[in-house]
Amino acid sequence: MAERLDKHDRSCYFGPMVTKGEETRERILDRAMAMAAVVGLEGLSIGDLARETGMSKSGLFAHFASKEELQLKIIETARERFIRDVFLPTLRATRGESRVRALFERWLAWERGRVGGCPFIEASYELDDRPGPVRDSLALVQREWVDNLAKAVQLAKDEGHFGADLDPYQFAYEMYGIFLAYHLYHRLLDAEDAADRARAAFDRLITASR
Repeated sequence: MAERLDKHDRSCYFGPMVTKGEETRERILDRAMAMAAVVGLEGLSIGDLARETGMSKSGLFAHFASKEELQLKIIETARERFIRDVFLPTLRATRGESRVRALFERWLAWERGRVGGCPFIEASYELDDRPGPVRDSLALVQREWVDNLAKAVQLAKDEGHFGADLDPYQFAYEMYGIFLAYHLYHRLLDAEDAADRARAAFDRLITASR
């Protein structure tokens, strides 16, 4: 039976959830995220977004003072939804290997269920060599995710499911590598067996970690 979801489980992984904005702002962000999945954060323009949402440029600037602010809000909103859709549901799984597996499966589902795939992966290709606040925000979110993967692995070690000499961050590194390979095979190569191969690679990682 899944253990009770408690405050410790929530707080030891992520900080406070960011409060959602008003309905109009959320509608703009929904459209902006869908557009960015196709044209990228840099390719997203205020003018194009205004046309897509049926708003004026001045109306958009009332919500986002600049393109950079819009980009930062897209990353922040994606983080909120990732926590809601990927992370929080896994806290219902038993601590240890079961929770690590749940994180992997929810992550795959997140990738499959979005136009363009995982927005963090897409943005990382675009922003990795572009210093500035938007890149910094994206890097912070990704470090947060890696830290929390490592924490889940450490809990599995504490429960005796994984070997005492396992490096949680090495596990997180290899798990992320599997996900990047899945992204390539699923999105670019249209490989029908992409998910099966990802799960096979993850099973080998789990077996090697016991």
